[in-house]
Amino acid sequence: MIVAVDAMGGDNAPAAIVEGAVMAARDYGIQILLVGLENKIRDELSRYSLENLSIQTKHASEIVEMGESPSRALRQKRDSSIRVAIDSVHSGEAAAMVSAGNTGAVLAVSTVILRPLPGIDRPAIAILLPTIKGPVVLLDAGANVDCKSELLFQFAIMGHVFARHQLKKTSPTVGLLSIGEEDIKGNEITKETFQMLKQSHLNFVGNVEAKEVYRGNSEVIVCDGFTGNIALKISESLAEMIEKSLHNMFASNLRTKLAYLLMKPYFRVFKKTVDYSEYGGAPLLGINGICIISHGSSSPKAIKNAIKQADEFIKNKVNQHIEEDLEFNLKAITKSPKKGKFWKQLKDSISFPNEKET
Repeated sequence: MIVAVDAMGGDNAPAAIVEGAVMAARDYGIQILLVGLENKIRDELSRYSLENLSIQTKHASEIVEMGESPSRALRQKRDSSIRVAIDSVHSGEAAAMVSAGNTGAVLAVSTVILRPLPGIDRPAIAILLPTIKGPVVLLDAGANVDCKSELLFQFAIMGHVFARHQLKKTSPTVGLLSIGEEDIKGNEITKETFQMLKQSHLNFVGNVEAKEVYRGNSEVIVCDGFTGNIALKISESLAEMIEKSLHNMFASNLRTKLAYLLMKPYFRVFKKTVDYSEYGGAPLLGINGICIISHGSSSPKAIKNAIKQADEFIKNKVNQHIEEDLEFNLKAITKSPKKGKFWKQLKDSISFPNEKET
């Protein structure tokens, strides 16, 4: 299966993108389609030995800048590297796409071209956060600023499927990010969502306070995109602060420099745990196709791991499992003796093609 890669997206494009793609092709045997300004892509490829590597190129004459309006990218840049890469997934030429470019543009174009999966109202960005018990899934991380309870329920289903089939969690615990553990805490949306999740088949553990996020007791954390994006940016700034503080502390004198040499192997292990490049990118869940959104400043290693993640997403049939899980919930809701307003809201919000009356 081919993974299309937006070679022009990101702060370090095309050099870092092409290098990461070559690494993925070499280390994992993944077939790559590099999309963008073909002359620049070929210039970068000329730096590497490509023998026995399956790397193709596809020309796209336009580039969506990082600060550009997503609506402008969608309407006016029909030959951008983002659009052409997503079109290749839509046509079946590629099975997935990876981009470190403009997140809003990737979201807008993929939603319009690929469309959401049956039963999904809006896609969500899922990120992996490091915790003391291993990585956990948080969604939405920025795709949907305002969310109704039905959307948050759909996010929970998608996060559950992703954790189960991508992270290999047998029965992933699902928590709802709120201001207190009690079910009466939170705004009206989170209270309604709580009741939906409480009656679902998911392994719902209740509300999760912010202080609990990095303890890893909830393997899937659900929130709206406004809250999730703030949590992500705070986490990134905290990691940067810790790294700079440690560097300043150990570089202060000869004694601390010697101490650093002794601790260096342990710091490498710690850095690997919290380094976003180990995860590669954030999948856009709920799209009828596979889109992995990488950080704008992605290194070649991050791009390589994003491509690997896309390949695993294909093999694990995550989208198929999302559809099946949603349909399972719809049937459970229809047959459930609990006919409260929350179930009615959820049933009314989800529809499937060729749905039979039960």
